[in-house]
Amino acid sequence: MGVVSVSVPRLVIAAPASGSGKTTVATGLMALLAARGLAVSPHKVGPDYIDSGYHALATGRPGRNLDAYLCGTELIGPLFAHGAAGCDVAVVEGVMGLYDGAAGQGELASTAQVAKLLRAPVVLVVDASSQSRSVAALVHGFASWDPEVRIGGVILNKVGSDRHEALLREALDESGVPVLGALRRATEIETPSRHLGLVPVAERRAEAVDVVRGLAERVRVGCDVDGLLQLARSAPPLEVEVWDAGGAVREARGGARGGPVVAVAGGAAFTFSYTEHVELLRAAGADVVVFDPLRDEQLPPGTKGVVIGGGFPEVYAAELGANEPLRKAVAELARSGAPVAAECAGLLYLARSLDGAPMCGVLDADARMSERLTLGYREAVAVGDSVLAAAGTRLRGHEFHRTVLEPGAGAAPAWGLVRPERRVEGFVQGGVHASYLHTHWAAAPAMAQRFVERCVA
Repeated sequence: MGVVSVSVPRLVIAAPASGSGKTTVATGLMALLAARGLAVSPHKVGPDYIDSGYHALATGRPGRNLDAYLCGTELIGPLFAHGAAGCDVAVVEGVMGLYDGAAGQGELASTAQVAKLLRAPVVLVVDASSQSRSVAALVHGFASWDPEVRIGGVILNKVGSDRHEALLREALDESGVPVLGALRRATEIETPSRHLGLVPVAERRAEAVDVVRGLAERVRVGCDVDGLLQLARSAPPLEVEVWDAGGAVREARGGARGGPVVAVAGGAAFTFSYTEHVELLRAAGADVVVFDPLRDEQLPPGTKGVVIGGGFPEVYAAELGANEPLRKAVAELARSGAPVAAECAGLLYLARSLDGAPMCGVLDADARMSERLTLGYREAVAVGDSVLAAAGTRLRGHEFHRTVLEPGAGAAPAWGLVRPERRVEGFVQGGVHASYLHTHWAAAPAMAQRFVERCVA
């Protein structure tokens, strides 16, 4: 397509630290703008899948991640332009604190870096619950830290009273950064969480609809929505080459043909998957069919390969174990040598057991919940050939789980992790590639192409 000028109005919703209210403001604003009849493009900085689910519910469009570590800085603009095509406005929710990124690697993968790559103004959401005049010093510090980051406004969250709000606004009058909203403390609208963050939309859809509606009302009452839109429209044109799944696949290999059915796990237990994965599989020639391991007793007719992403199988271990017909169908397909790609939750599902509940038994390994959180970005190299990658392939991924595996013998490792620690990880066994590592295939479209080619073969 070549370089184009993208003029979609856009905002980045950031904060000084996690827990300040980014998700509340971003999701509420998305829903409110969508209710006004605007086509809203939702985005999330970083690897988080769950926030993107709430964004999708708020806007009616796929939530998309912008992760400069997993995908590289060069893909942030193109992926944004792909997701925002045809939209009236884009809202990007940040990750952690504004300037926090990949550990030990400067600004890489930070909200600030993504905002600069998108040439987008930033709205800083500040937890003002325990301060008054000091808020001006905090905002001044964030606004002046990096002159390339344009903080165009502040939204005050957890404001206690009219008097408290007046003190905060008076202090910020001296900062030069306009106040675009003040949200009062609220306990009636909460998004339930568990050991890895918020509960995904797919597990509580009816309740989630009410939550999103409530967040939109909070933003309507407490924020200058017209001012936020005016700020979004001040973003200058972005000169980028729009990402395209078909083009990425053609550049990677040339494109397989034959339309093999690739079954992709979905439902409440498997909610962690990047939108671009399915787009790349389809661009590579696959007929993608979603199945629910909690409900479906058989794989889709004609299945030639299976992709099982992340999620919370430990929450549904009993139900997954009770669906014996599907467990057997997955095991039989894997034993036939058909391609099976599994990440994190998918890895657990392929194990022999999970917290004592029977799983598919594809892998000679047992999984259990742990008190220890394994979290962080990883650099990895493929140890050997698999249905996803040739030996020596290098890529970046992300680990996020509270489970451990007790493996037996009979499988080679999938990845050799080289940063920040050195160890081997995952399983390659026949046509099975199973790993804790979450990856973003937009950065490695050859993986989707290679998988579909194996399905055709």
